[in-house]
Amino acid sequence: MRILLPVFILALCIVACNNGSGDQQTTATPAEPAAAGTGQSAVKDDVSQKDVVKIAEASKDHTTLVAALKAADYVDVLSNAGPFTVFAPTNAAFDKLPAGTVDGLLKPESKDALRNILEYHVYVGVLKPEMLTDGLSFGQVNGDNITIGNKDGKITVNGANVIASIPATNGIIHVIDAVLLPPAKK
Repeated sequence: MRILLPVFILALCIVACNNGSGDQQTTATPAEPAAAGTGQSAVKDDVSQKDVVKIAEASKDHTTLVAALKAADYVDVLSNAGPFTVFAPTNAAFDKLPAGTVDGLLKPESKDALRNILEYHVYVGVLKPEMLTDGLSFGQVNGDNITIGNKDGKITVNGANVIASIPATNGIIHVIDAVLLPPAKK
């Protein structure tokens, strides 16, 4: 019996790998290759489900976030496998910042400050809504922590309201109504 089981499995594998007819051909259409010098975000794929960046790019409410990701050179990073939890401020959230703040952060000389803010919106791993319980704290990519509030099913992150949660192929996006600003370094 012990000898027959491996032989049976091997025979099953051989049969499964050989379609038997010899005249069937399967053709695969390869994805368009990424342009030289670009990363994962350059892969053209209109068939698969979308990653966190492609979801943000398709949202009219996240154009400022996408512009910030581009200015920080983080589009490719967040297009990779992850998994990521992204707390994604809406355009209206960015509009709440003092006048000139966003324009200043998008300048090349502000790249480090912009990256710190964007990294404060990203957790490595998937935090589903049911995991966001009151009082939990999570370490963000920039090294600082966020705190979750959950009162009567209303979820907040550092006081910002979570207004939607969208699963992605490489994680999840929680749409928020405020920009999370990292605590000042001591």
